Amino acid sequence: QVQLVESGGVLVQPGGSLRLSCAASGSISSINDMGWYRQAPGKQRELVATKTSRGSSNYADSVKGRFTISRDNAKNTVYLQMNSLKPEDTAVYYCKLRITRISGLSFDYWGQGTQVTVSS
Repeated sequence: QVQLVESGGVLVQPGGSLRLSCAASGSISSINDMGWYRQAPGKQRELVATKTSRGSSNYADSVKGRFTISRDNAKNTVYLQMNSLKPEDTAVYYCKLRITRISGLSFDYWGQGTQVTVSS
């Protein structure tokens, strides 16, 4: 089994910063591609940032220059550093990881979501 646990979502003022974490545990051989998505009330889930196993990153235009996706392989943890936050960044944020299990099979796993609210 593989579990993802997200953390870091809180209420923050506009212009503030947050770092979200997505920790994977279980029968993991490697974490390959990774991504962060978000879903605001009444809207569809949208891509925020992705990073391939080769290190190539991609960001939504709305977050370029403000958000950074990264990983700590030793901790099996993926991060989303968010700076210069805006009210429109308010959403539930989800991580998605492509994980190769010890069995050798690869699957996509989603975190449970963490609420980020940007408001004064």
